[in-house]
Amino acid sequence: MNYLRGYSADLQAQVLALVAQDKLGALLAQRHPEPHEVRTDRALYDYTQALKSRFLRSAEPLAKVVYDPKLKVIQHALGTHTTISRVQGGKLKAKREIRVASLFRDAPAAFLKMIVVHELAHLKEREHDKAFYALCCHMEPDYHQLEFDLRLYLTHLDQVATAATAVTAPA
Repeated sequence: MNYLRGYSADLQAQVLALVAQDKLGALLAQRHPEPHEVRTDRALYDYTQALKSRFLRSAEPLAKVVYDPKLKVIQHALGTHTTISRVQGGKLKAKREIRVASLFRDAPAAFLKMIVVHELAHLKEREHDKAFYALCCHMEPDYHQLEFDLRLYLTHLDQVATAATAVTAPA
């Protein structure tokens, strides 16, 4: 239940009950049945640019948006936003990059949108504060629900991985 630590004990108990009954995956599939077609880095860049153009026209341009297989959920990073500064001539140039964990290639469409919205919000707001979450909700009105559902999805993936490990472990 690593992903739900900040939530109430009552809510965690409800999730544990769903896990014990093996119903969490079905609940998530029912809530978020729609897959996405954003499979390549180019498609992810175009998808992110479309959202940026719609909501953050005046934000700094993005140099790169890619799926990153090195991002691990264990490191608490589902996406990253970075600014890379380079000296070009006598000027300092900054390039903005967004990297999205590769697990989102196969995640439901709503979760991909949530993580891209989150990383785009960092173009304007560096900290996770009230203004940051207001911007996230401006770009995706169901942001908070999607963030919670993503935490449920990650919990489900952990449970599936744990079960698979237990089945394949030697006796």
